[in-house]
Amino acid sequence: MAADPTFRFGVLPNGMRYAIRKQAVPPGQAALRLHISAGSLNEADGQQGIAHFVEHMAFNGSTRVPEGEMVKILERLGLAFGADTNASTGFEETIYRLDLPKTDRETLETSLMLLREVAGELSFAPAAVERERGVVMSEERSGDSPALRAARAISAFQFKGQLPPRRFPIGEVEVLRSADAGALRAFYQAWYRPERTVLVAVGDFDPQQVEARIRETFSDWKAVGPAGVAPPAGKMASRSPEAKIFVDPGLPNGLVVTWLSEPELAADTLAHRRTQLERAMVLAILNRRLSDLARGGQPPFLSAGATVGESYRIQKAAGVFALSVGDGWKKALNAILEEQRRLETFGVREDEVQRVITDTRTAMTAARTGSGTRTPAGLAGSVVGSITARSVVTSPEQDLDWFEREARTLNAAGLNPTAATLFKGSGPIIFMTSTKAIEGGDAAVTAAAREALKAKVVASESRALEAWPYMSFGTPSGVAERRDVSDLDAVFLRFNNGVRLTVKPTKFKTDQIMVRVNFGDGRLGLDPARPNPLWANGATIDGGLGKLSIKDMERTLSGHIYSANLGVTDDAYVLSGGTRGEDLELQLQVLAAFLTDPGWRPEAFGRYSALSATIHDQLASTSSGVLGRDLGALLRSGDRRWVFPTQEELAATRLDDLKVAISPSLASGPIEVVIVGDITVEKAVAAVDRTFGALPARPEPTPPPPETVKVQLPQGGGPAVVRTHKGRADQAVLFTAWPTTDFPSDLKGARANRLLAEILNLRLTDELREKQGATYSPSADSSQSWLLPGYGYISTVVEIPPEKIEAVTLDIQRIAAGLASAPPTTDEMTRARKPILEGIQQSRETNGYWLGTLSGMQSDPRQVDAYRSALPTLESLSPADIQTAARKWLRPDRIWRLEVRPEAVAAKTAP
Repeated sequence: MAADPTFRFGVLPNGMRYAIRKQAVPPGQAALRLHISAGSLNEADGQQGIAHFVEHMAFNGSTRVPEGEMVKILERLGLAFGADTNASTGFEETIYRLDLPKTDRETLETSLMLLREVAGELSFAPAAVERERGVVMSEERSGDSPALRAARAISAFQFKGQLPPRRFPIGEVEVLRSADAGALRAFYQAWYRPERTVLVAVGDFDPQQVEARIRETFSDWKAVGPAGVAPPAGKMASRSPEAKIFVDPGLPNGLVVTWLSEPELAADTLAHRRTQLERAMVLAILNRRLSDLARGGQPPFLSAGATVGESYRIQKAAGVFALSVGDGWKKALNAILEEQRRLETFGVREDEVQRVITDTRTAMTAARTGSGTRTPAGLAGSVVGSITARSVVTSPEQDLDWFEREARTLNAAGLNPTAATLFKGSGPIIFMTSTKAIEGGDAAVTAAAREALKAKVVASESRALEAWPYMSFGTPSGVAERRDVSDLDAVFLRFNNGVRLTVKPTKFKTDQIMVRVNFGDGRLGLDPARPNPLWANGATIDGGLGKLSIKDMERTLSGHIYSANLGVTDDAYVLSGGTRGEDLELQLQVLAAFLTDPGWRPEAFGRYSALSATIHDQLASTSSGVLGRDLGALLRSGDRRWVFPTQEELAATRLDDLKVAISPSLASGPIEVVIVGDITVEKAVAAVDRTFGALPARPEPTPPPPETVKVQLPQGGGPAVVRTHKGRADQAVLFTAWPTTDFPSDLKGARANRLLAEILNLRLTDELREKQGATYSPSADSSQSWLLPGYGYISTVVEIPPEKIEAVTLDIQRIAAGLASAPPTTDEMTRARKPILEGIQQSRETNGYWLGTLSGMQSDPRQVDAYRSALPTLESLSPADIQTAARKWLRPDRIWRLEVRPEAVAAKTAP
């Protein structure tokens, strides 16, 4: 395979490789990635978790950068910790990521210097190791969940006798507690070496200059000591059909059926890509069959999918996973094995092959069209992904040309040998998650699988395609009013039927168009006396259209690019989709069809109802789950429109409840269409006029009735509200909030509160993470409602062991009092403000930002003022403004607290 010619590849004399590419869209941005080919599989016994611990120490001192300064240096350049500055450790790799908001000389040179420090100059000061140990332990603690425990169990089952189950990146608690600076340094020197490293740089810069700087910065890096030797991964065991049940109430009921074989270890050649293409096509056909089963009447499972891949170059696995319906594991297992054997015995049909060819060509053509406007992060990610995959980086242009050559010889007869052998291997082995014990245990599941493998199967049948019936929505009403807003590069229009349209043409992404349709009154329109049914709103889309099921709709519209999603905000329901220029009218037809003729199929609602049967047990299994379940309602004093229903209320909810909630907005609510992307105003107006503009008249948008926006924060100053979870006894979350006010009543004050929250976040991180090592990721935020008068708050969230709740509460109050008693430093202002400003500027180079920002702006001119004043106001805020905000809001008598404690530990009331 020839590599993407737009990249400049090279190797330094010390063996370090690099890949460089100029990408001027968006302007002035860049992405740097440092990839180390070492992860948890490189750890020896007694080192489990060391690779990840070393990654943490990369931010804690090096030859040229004192402990705690790396993140601060990056913040001064406009990079936000977490969003723009991050790292991750996997089984086979460790990756350091910097997303640069600017590509000036200082930013580029400083960033490359910092990555050079990470590569070969880390200090591992014993005191710094001790402080970071608590942070690593917090990450282990907060990440432990039923899902992670199930992942460990399935790994042990699938990789029987092999290394991966004993090398999860987070490590073992005993090792994390005892690892010292010497152990970390030994792993670092053994595995962080030039010959195991790739630096990727993509962005709006001169590649030749960046290459010279990379050579200057990294050529002096020399490995220290002998190279590491990875422990043996172990031989793959031959397996007969067998099963393993993993019982945990915090998990959904599910199955993974897998066939195992030796890895192919093939080079990325044209021949191998042909093999991979054939497998991908067969898998796409199987996945469509499984999806059709899941969305039919009386489905054997709620969802299912098939995958084939090689893991860590020690095993090839072909598997099918499914979520079963209640106790129906046997029905799901039978259906999985029946579809697998149907594929193996009868292969694929020609109509299925042609549909996949069409959809693949459509996707590849769209990728080629948008090739020039890919983001630096996306391009850098493609190179990083190719390293562990051991593949060649190719461009969308190369990929499409290659596919068109291969597509000439793709047909059912040629794919059926692949279908017949796709699931060949030892097994199948069946891993099953269940909320309760299964009668007969593992043996019963194994016996059921053996029996299912004997059943007869018949060939699948094709279905005739139906015509798309939603081409006309009436007579276009025409434009009644048009207003150009030059500084937004947007146009506001109103049609004669009352529908409003906002259009913003952009060139951020070639041929990308995003559409949003706001209609009705959203969450504020719900009946506060009834349980909220919107947890099942996805059934509206999954229920298809009156004239076409969702399955038939997908078949009919094969080869087109469109999507349909339904969401809800406080003041509107939102239909949304993404498309390209030639499919814009179809995209609008799809959304208009869901607005005017939703299918409301009971089987779609049934899937959501079945999924909800175990959701409360899943949420109760972790502190974060309980926080997510209860916080929205608690912050609104129990208003039922924000309350997540009880298990009994979920079970009692019917499809009619969802219809009653949404149908009035569908039928007669005001409609606002927002279109952003690579489109002209004229084309957008014409397409909307023929769809939404042709509907019966809709009312003008009006402010919500006063009684619907009377929402209050809970009274602060009293004892903490306590909730409990059923997870680990050392998991807890502390949430605090100080009431503020709404956004539009004081725009400058709202921006001051945002900056105040960011400075609060800096101080929390410095105290609780860097100094105490008490938590992995403390955070602070400011939330101020645009709709609810007087409603807003500044909040903090900290994951900590329950025994530290009282002390951390006092720390938070002390930090808040410090912000009120003295203005922040100039450095804090810079480190807080600059990432916010750079983040806003970067966001304004994306279609998604404008889709949300322009929504509602036409009917509420205050939003235009808010947009225009955002950057100037943030830039004008002084330290005194922040102190004034802290004095006004961060008062100790107003703080409201929520503690999520483990059931296993007696609840305590905070001081």
